[in-house]
Amino acid sequence: MNNKFDALKDDDSGDHDQNEENSTQKDGEKEKMERDRSQSSSKRKVEQFWRFYSHMVRPGDLTGHSDFHLFKEGIKPMWEDDANKNGGKWIIRLRKGLASRCWENLILAMLGEQFMVGEEICGAVVSVRFQEDIISIWNKTASDQATTARIRDTLRRVLNLPPNTIMEYKTHTDSIKMPGRLGPQRLLFQNLWKPRLNVP
Repeated sequence: MNNKFDALKDDDSGDHDQNEENSTQKDGEKEKMERDRSQSSSKRKVEQFWRFYSHMVRPGDLTGHSDFHLFKEGIKPMWEDDANKNGGKWIIRLRKGLASRCWENLILAMLGEQFMVGEEICGAVVSVRFQEDIISIWNKTASDQATTARIRDTLRRVLNLPPNTIMEYKTHTDSIKMPGRLGPQRLLFQNLWKPRLNVP
């Protein structure tokens, strides 16, 4: 019996049941600690972002053509970026006056990882226009219909959209084929969303 665990395998005295129970209890405590640490990290991440965000102008307060981009670090808000080129975006057109609330709900949902699609979310854009405002959320894989459907459903829930709201999904390859659709832009911020920010 060179291995210490071999003795436990051959012992039928019942003592190993208590050892297994203690081990299971320790595993449960370890899992709880991991969950708590993850929730705490997520909370700090949102709080840190909120300190920055609370000093920004809201989309509804802007005039003219303006775009806010919020993308994961290292991903450019361009269709041609490696992370975006095989993806697409959900587009929602909003009447004036709703952009600020919807944008805030969307970015907090992204930071809080409410979409539950792993690394699939690349970023989001709010476009302020004269007649309407447009919100879109970009993902990596347009061909994954289950993931795009989950993003759509979560987006509908997070933005509290009525069931009859029209949501359009457009692949980036289709967007590339239609040049000249952007018009003038003012890039206010990008690459600020760091989904796994380690804050001490």
